[in-house]
Amino acid sequence: MPRAIAPLLLSPDQHSQIECCLAALGTPQQVALRCRIISAVAAGKTEVATAAENGVNRKLSASGGSDSAATVCRRFGDRSGPGRKPTYDAARVKAVIDATLQTKPKGSTHWSCRTMAAAQGISKSRVSRIWRSHNLKPHRSKTFKLSRDPRFLEKLTDVVGLYLNPPDQAMVLCVEEKSQIQALQRTQPGCRGRGGAAAP
Repeated sequence: MPRAIAPLLLSPDQHSQIECCLAALGTPQQVALRCRIISAVAAGKTEVATAAENGVNRKLSASGGSDSAATVCRRFGDRSGPGRKPTYDAARVKAVIDATLQTKPKGSTHWSCRTMAAAQGISKSRVSRIWRSHNLKPHRSKTFKLSRDPRFLEKLTDVVGLYLNPPDQAMVLCVEEKSQIQALQRTQPGCRGRGGAAAP
Protein backbone atom coordinates (compact mmCIF):
# COMPACT_ATOMS: atom_id res chain seq x y z
CA MET A 1 0.00 0.00 0.00
CA PRO A 2 1.50 3.39 -0.97
CA ARG A 3 2.95 5.26 1.96
CA ALA A 4 1.70 8.80 2.45
CA ILE A 5 4.15 11.64 2.88
CA ALA A 6 4.00 13.47 6.18
CA PRO A 7 1.15 15.93 5.77
CA LEU A 8 1.96 19.52 4.91
CA LEU A 9 -0.21 22.26 6.33
CA LEU A 10 -0.31 25.35 4.13
CA SER A 11 -1.31 28.71 5.51
CA PRO A 12 -3.72 30.77 3.35
CA ASP A 13 -0.79 33.02 2.40
CA GLN A 14 1.38 30.06 1.36
CA HIS A 15 -1.48 28.54 -0.60
CA SER A 16 -2.06 31.85 -2.38
CA GLN A 17 1.63 32.19 -3.25
CA ILE A 18 1.74 28.68 -4.70
CA GLU A 19 -1.36 29.34 -6.80
CA CYS A 20 0.16 32.59 -8.11
CA CYS A 21 3.38 30.80 -9.09
CA LEU A 22 1.46 28.09 -10.93
CA ALA A 23 -0.71 30.64 -12.75
CA ALA A 24 2.13 32.97 -13.76
CA LEU A 25 3.53 32.50 -17.27
CA GLY A 26 7.10 33.40 -16.34
CA THR A 27 7.54 30.94 -13.45
CA PRO A 28 10.67 28.75 -13.96
CA GLN A 29 9.87 25.08 -14.60
CA GLN A 30 11.73 23.86 -11.52
CA VAL A 31 9.80 26.27 -9.28
CA ALA A 32 6.49 25.26 -10.86
CA LEU A 33 7.37 21.57 -10.36
CA ARG A 34 8.05 22.12 -6.67
CA CYS A 35 4.81 24.06 -6.30
CA ARG A 36 2.83 21.23 -7.90
CA ILE A 37 4.45 18.66 -5.60
CA ILE A 38 3.76 20.72 -2.47
CA SER A 39 0.18 21.41 -3.55
CA ALA A 40 -0.48 17.71 -4.21
CA VAL A 41 0.96 16.57 -0.89
CA ALA A 42 -0.98 19.29 0.96
CA ALA A 43 -4.12 17.83 -0.64
CA GLY A 44 -3.29 14.43 0.98
CA LYS A 45 -1.85 12.51 -1.98
CA THR A 46 0.72 9.74 -1.51
CA GLU A 47 4.38 9.85 -2.53
CA VAL A 48 3.82 7.46 -5.42
CA ALA A 49 0.81 9.33 -6.78
CA THR A 50 2.52 12.71 -6.42
CA ALA A 51 5.70 11.45 -8.09
CA ALA A 52 3.76 9.81 -10.95
CA GLU A 53 1.65 12.92 -11.65
CA ASN A 54 4.72 15.14 -11.84
CA GLY A 55 7.10 12.81 -13.66
CA VAL A 56 9.57 12.39 -10.83
CA ASN A 57 10.71 9.44 -8.78
CA ARG A 58 9.47 9.00 -5.24
CA LYS A 59 13.06 9.24 -3.96
CA LEU A 60 15.00 10.57 -6.96
CA SER A 61 14.06 13.26 -9.45
CA ALA A 62 13.61 12.41 -13.12
CA SER A 63 16.66 14.50 -14.03
CA GLY A 64 18.84 13.00 -11.32
CA GLY A 65 18.75 16.24 -9.34
CA SER A 66 17.23 16.95 -5.97
CA ASP A 67 13.59 17.59 -6.94
CA SER A 68 12.13 14.28 -5.82
CA ALA A 69 8.73 14.27 -4.16
CA ALA A 70 10.19 13.33 -0.78
CA THR A 71 13.02 15.89 -0.94
CA VAL A 72 10.78 18.80 -1.94
CA CYS A 73 8.30 18.02 0.83
CA ARG A 74 11.01 17.55 3.45
CA ARG A 75 12.62 20.90 2.61
CA PHE A 76 9.30 22.71 2.59
CA GLY A 77 8.33 21.11 5.89
CA ASP A 78 11.59 22.24 7.47
CA ARG A 79 11.02 25.78 6.23
CA SER A 80 7.31 26.04 7.00
CA GLY A 81 7.59 25.46 10.75
CA PRO A 82 7.35 28.21 13.32
CA GLY A 83 10.88 29.28 12.39
CA ARG A 84 13.68 30.60 14.53
CA LYS A 85 12.64 33.35 16.85
CA PRO A 86 14.50 36.65 16.55
CA THR A 87 17.70 36.59 18.55
CA TYR A 88 17.26 40.17 19.71
CA ASP A 89 14.02 41.80 20.72
CA ALA A 90 12.85 45.34 19.98
CA ALA A 91 14.39 46.64 23.22
CA ARG A 92 17.87 45.48 22.18
CA VAL A 93 17.47 47.01 18.70
CA LYS A 94 16.32 50.29 20.27
CA ALA A 95 19.35 50.28 22.57
CA VAL A 96 21.68 50.00 19.56
CA ILE A 97 19.88 52.82 17.73
CA ASP A 98 19.87 55.11 20.77
CA ALA A 99 23.54 54.48 21.43
CA THR A 100 24.36 55.18 17.78
CA LEU A 101 22.49 58.48 17.67
CA GLN A 102 23.08 59.83 21.16
CA THR A 103 26.53 58.67 22.25
CA LYS A 104 30.10 58.45 21.00
CA PRO A 105 32.75 55.86 21.79
CA LYS A 106 35.59 56.99 24.00
CA GLY A 107 38.43 58.46 21.96
CA SER A 108 36.53 58.34 18.64
CA THR A 109 34.29 60.64 16.66
CA HIS A 110 31.74 57.95 15.71
CA TRP A 111 30.80 54.33 16.21
CA SER A 112 31.98 51.51 13.97
CA CYS A 113 30.28 48.12 13.68
CA ARG A 114 32.99 46.50 15.78
CA THR A 115 33.03 49.08 18.57
CA MET A 116 29.22 49.10 18.78
CA ALA A 117 29.13 45.30 18.78
CA ALA A 118 31.63 45.17 21.64
CA ALA A 119 29.72 47.81 23.61
CA GLN A 120 26.33 46.13 23.14
CA GLY A 121 27.51 42.52 23.41
CA ILE A 122 26.22 41.47 19.97
CA SER A 123 27.83 40.52 16.67
CA LYS A 124 29.07 43.17 14.24
CA SER A 125 26.93 41.65 11.46
CA ARG A 126 23.84 42.20 13.63
CA VAL A 127 24.87 45.83 14.20
CA SER A 128 25.36 46.25 10.45
CA ARG A 129 21.89 44.83 9.74
CA ILE A 130 20.27 47.13 12.32
CA TRP A 131 22.03 50.18 10.88
CA ARG A 132 21.05 49.26 7.30
CA SER A 133 17.43 48.65 8.24
CA HIS A 134 17.24 52.09 9.91
CA ASN A 135 19.42 53.86 7.32
CA LEU A 136 22.03 54.83 9.91
CA LYS A 137 25.53 55.81 8.73
CA PRO A 138 27.54 57.03 11.73
CA HIS A 139 30.68 57.53 9.62
CA ARG A 140 28.78 60.02 7.44
CA SER A 141 27.10 62.02 10.17
CA LYS A 142 27.02 65.78 9.65
CA THR A 143 27.36 68.31 12.43
CA PHE A 144 26.76 72.03 12.76
CA LYS A 145 29.15 74.11 14.84
CA LEU A 146 27.59 76.94 16.79
CA SER A 147 29.53 80.13 17.37
CA ARG A 148 30.70 80.94 20.87
CA ASP A 149 30.04 84.63 20.29
CA PRO A 150 27.89 85.89 23.19
CA ARG A 151 25.88 87.94 20.67
CA PHE A 152 25.41 84.98 18.33
CA LEU A 153 21.64 84.70 18.89
CA GLU A 154 21.16 88.41 18.27
CA LYS A 155 23.20 88.32 15.05
CA LEU A 156 21.46 85.14 13.88
CA THR A 157 18.07 86.77 14.43
CA ASP A 158 19.14 89.81 12.39
CA VAL A 159 20.37 87.69 9.46
CA VAL A 160 17.33 85.41 9.37
CA GLY A 161 15.07 88.45 9.68
CA LEU A 162 16.80 90.03 6.69
CA TYR A 163 16.06 86.96 4.56
CA LEU A 164 12.46 86.67 5.74
CA ASN A 165 11.67 90.38 5.49
CA PRO A 166 14.09 92.14 3.07
CA PRO A 167 13.92 95.93 2.65
CA ASP A 168 11.74 97.29 -0.14
CA GLN A 169 13.39 97.32 -3.58
CA ALA A 170 16.46 95.59 -2.20
CA MET A 171 18.26 92.42 -3.26
CA VAL A 172 19.58 90.13 -0.52
CA LEU A 173 22.61 88.07 -1.50
CA CYS A 174 24.32 85.30 0.45
CA VAL A 175 28.07 84.93 -0.01
CA GLU A 176 29.68 81.93 1.63
CA GLU A 177 33.38 81.53 2.06
CA LYS A 178 35.13 78.49 0.65
CA SER A 179 36.93 76.63 3.40
CA GLN A 180 40.67 76.01 3.08
CA ILE A 181 40.94 78.49 0.18
CA GLN A 182 42.47 81.91 0.60
CA ALA A 183 41.92 84.69 -1.94
CA LEU A 184 45.48 85.90 -2.58
CA GLN A 185 44.73 87.94 -5.68
CA ARG A 186 41.86 89.30 -7.75
CA THR A 187 40.42 87.31 -10.63
CA GLN A 188 39.95 90.56 -12.60
CA PRO A 189 42.32 93.54 -12.76
CA GLY A 190 41.30 96.56 -10.70
CA CYS A 191 40.03 99.73 -12.41
CA ARG A 192 42.26 102.78 -12.35
CA GLY A 193 40.83 105.47 -10.13
CA ARG A 194 39.83 108.83 -11.49
CA GLY A 195 41.40 111.99 -10.19
CA GLY A 196 40.45 112.50 -6.58
CA ALA A 197 38.79 109.08 -6.29
CA ALA A 198 40.25 106.18 -4.38
CA ALA A 199 41.15 103.10 -6.37
CA PRO A 200 38.92 100.10 -5.64
